[in-house]
Amino acid sequence: MQEVNRNVPFVIAEMSGNHNQSLERAIKIVEAAAEAGVDAVKLQTYTADTITIDKRDGEFLISDPKSLWAGRSLYELYQEAYTPWEWQAKLFERCRELGVMCFSTPFDPTAVDFLESLDCPIYKIASFENIDLPLVKKIARLGKPMIVSTGMASVSEIDDLVRTARDNGCTDLTLLKCTSSYPATPADANLRTIPHMKQLFDCEVGLSDHTMGIGVAIAAVALGATVIEKHFTLSRAEGGVDSAFSMEPHEMAQLVRECRAAHDALGRVSYDLSEQESRALRRSLYVVEDVSVGDVLTEQNIRSIRPGRGLKPKHYETVLGKKVKRDVKFGTPLAWEFIEN
Repeated sequence: MQEVNRNVPFVIAEMSGNHNQSLERAIKIVEAAAEAGVDAVKLQTYTADTITIDKRDGEFLISDPKSLWAGRSLYELYQEAYTPWEWQAKLFERCRELGVMCFSTPFDPTAVDFLESLDCPIYKIASFENIDLPLVKKIARLGKPMIVSTGMASVSEIDDLVRTARDNGCTDLTLLKCTSSYPATPADANLRTIPHMKQLFDCEVGLSDHTMGIGVAIAAVALGATVIEKHFTLSRAEGGVDSAFSMEPHEMAQLVRECRAAHDALGRVSYDLSEQESRALRRSLYVVEDVSVGDVLTEQNIRSIRPGRGLKPKHYETVLGKKVKRDVKFGTPLAWEFIEN
């Protein structure tokens, strides 16, 4: 069974509806994601009829004027955004050819059954479905890794989810900090939740990131995120339901590089003195005027300068006023053997 590599940040390119209902474009998105260096491409598996009903008024209409999709019905939006199921085997296969993992987010039990026919290696649960415990239970019983976005969920709801997943056989669970705004601002991210979530639920943690740019994701890695998920498109200018907050190929490649650099930089707790060559260039005490036997060391004839072959500067006040017991030339590193007791 394929698993998430925990040795580096596991970077997921979320295709979502950015294929614009073109299989050719979907395949190009997969190819561009692989070239950018991502670890996985994630699909979404639903139809408008499996996720909602065809009602175009009331609560089924997106009324928030700030929404990218204001004025549209849920059914209409999902008709445009869904990834046709007949494409998905082809997309899984193209990912395999390119050496990139492919998996999906199912939104109902029929989607889980369909994805099992494709041997889906990992299952993602979206923020809006993280309270659907029957769906969580069905996926957990497959015994495969689960990645869950926690957007909008309270601590008690996340606890319900974690308990349900573990009680039904899930042993590999990753929770993603997620702000379900599209796009989100960095100020909305609250990344300090990541280490707290890891400690609270004793599982891997990551970030499902809807902000623009790469800064938030890199900060998340520094705080312990081992999975980074970002929406991905070939070009924001070409439109698409999620294009406004999706990364383009050159941005995704930068994200992959910098997240891995951030992970490498974490290293370990270390005070090792590994910079031996540089240490030799640190400051130390030097004789800066010729002195003769019996002369007194003063602020004029010794100084703290580079390099580091003399006594450490912490001894400066101790040696001031002491006499030397031999002649010492200008530019000589000061040593205890030159100084009278």
